[in-house]
Amino acid sequence: MIQRADGKLAVALVSEVFWEPDGAVRLKQRLAEAADRGADLAVLPELPLNPWSPGTKEAREDDAEPMGGPRSTIQSEAAAEAKIGLIGGIIHRADDGRRTSRALVFDAAGEVVGTYEKLHLPEEEGFWETSHYEPGDEPPRRIDAVGLPIGIQLCSDNNRPEGTHILGAQGVVAMINPRATEEATYQRWKIVWQANAITSACYVVSVNRPYPEQGALIGGASVVIGPRGEILAETTDRMTVVTLDEGAVLEARRGYPGYLPIHARIYADAWDEIARGDGEAG
Repeated sequence: MIQRADGKLAVALVSEVFWEPDGAVRLKQRLAEAADRGADLAVLPELPLNPWSPGTKEAREDDAEPMGGPRSTIQSEAAAEAKIGLIGGIIHRADDGRRTSRALVFDAAGEVVGTYEKLHLPEEEGFWETSHYEPGDEPPRRIDAVGLPIGIQLCSDNNRPEGTHILGAQGVVAMINPRATEEATYQRWKIVWQANAITSACYVVSVNRPYPEQGALIGGASVVIGPRGEILAETTDRMTVVTLDEGAVLEARRGYPGYLPIHARIYADAWDEIARGDGEAG
């Protein structure tokens, strides 16, 4: 576990992918660089050790792996060698063959200390995700093993704010959002990140894949949004390090709208009624 006594967490936004033959070496280099720059935690884009497979509808067997497979092992070893926390991911293949887009959270010893499976999957040109994996079936949960409490939403999950609101109610300091999005839609995403940060009173950290792949016009900045909606970083650099401060989150939760009651039971009952109607609510 990362240990800091000052209520802060330095996060490296690493907008780079590592699926090429030299990917394992480059990942170790980047994490070593992040550690040298004082980062406690490095965040990679969505599916960082895969080519952007959903750019086409064709799913390949070797795109996916079980836990402990080659891509997760590369990430684990890189984190342990650099002695830094890491958020990465894989296309996970379960024993029954079910495939999901799974975020992996490693501590500074390279141990998996948290996972999250993407819930909201696009199916459109350049983003044929339901052709490659199924949605997860668990809500996002707070993870306490990287120095400050965090939670994860993968890419399109951020456009369903319930997940970020749940994490905020669980007391996370930051919602981490690895993604693969188009530059043309970036301004719309930024509005959602800011709204989610303000209404959940937490940081929003999103790291994008760096360039177009497989016909998908991927591009646009990686960002850090503060708990009052302020933009703290907006960059297309390969790596940017930003320090998150738990004190800023606590202050936001004492102010408006942070102090408003959540009324979880009222909303849970309303969602339950909708779920009993069709099981998916659209």
